[in-house]
Amino acid sequence: MTKVTLVQMRCGPEPEANLASAVEWIGRAADDGAQIVCLPELFHSQYFCQTENHDNFRLAEEIPGPSTHRLSSVAREKSIVIIASLFEKRAAGVYHNTAVIIDTTGEILGKYRKMHIPDDPGYYEKFYFTPGDLGFQSWKTERGNIGVCVCWDQWYPEAARLTALRGAEILFYPTAIGWHPREKRKYGAAQFSAWQTIMRSHAIANGCFVAAANRIGHEAAAGGDGIEFWGQSFIAAPSGEVLAQGSVDQEEVVSVEVEWKRVDEHRTHWPFLRDRRIDAYAGIQERLID
Repeated sequence: MTKVTLVQMRCGPEPEANLASAVEWIGRAADDGAQIVCLPELFHSQYFCQTENHDNFRLAEEIPGPSTHRLSSVAREKSIVIIASLFEKRAAGVYHNTAVIIDTTGEILGKYRKMHIPDDPGYYEKFYFTPGDLGFQSWKTERGNIGVCVCWDQWYPEAARLTALRGAEILFYPTAIGWHPREKRKYGAAQFSAWQTIMRSHAIANGCFVAAANRIGHEAAAGGDGIEFWGQSFIAAPSGEVLAQGSVDQEEVVSVEVEWKRVDEHRTHWPFLRDRRIDAYAGIQERLID
């Protein structure tokens, strides 16, 4: 059994205050028995991708860097695994949306750089982020075999499948997703349902746990309506059952005691991985098949 915890938090305009808040939430979770803790996407700042502004590149940092040093210290002190999504400065002109995996010793086990980069109204991420080049990965931590993707990756079955094939028994998705205020009444319920449904399907199809950590609060860039982040962070079982879910608008932790044996049970009883026709999937690497 491993206690998995998601931090659902509000992110303000001051990065240092956000980091301090995240550390406080991690500490509370660890004191309550958490063994793996995942933070929301880009928790260190407000969601700056609502506009294309060169000044926002100042928010980026190297990895290792100040944030990872602080989080590594907490991981070591509390003997927990931490998954943290950061704005990585790799080099001048090359930046990534990167999740860092920190083990119980405080060691950085690895990084996952977001592979799928959106470019939608209010989500202008292609302006800031170079697509990931580290592939889909899994890490054997002291607390379990974990895989990590980031937000927009969650819409792609290929990402979940490849991460699971690497050995992941739980897929973490640090997330920053919400409603455009003018669309919420008409489309809000359907948008949230689609978001949760696609990730529950990843759990079922791959026979693994899925955990999505989202932020809360309304954040508005100059001249725009902003985004109302819908919270509702959740953890799903290999059956797709939602084991725990957060509220729409409250800072909180969402926790579940994960039984790893459920992965083996699900994959044995519903052997989707066994029955894959790997000889017939050649076209999956094509953009379209004419």
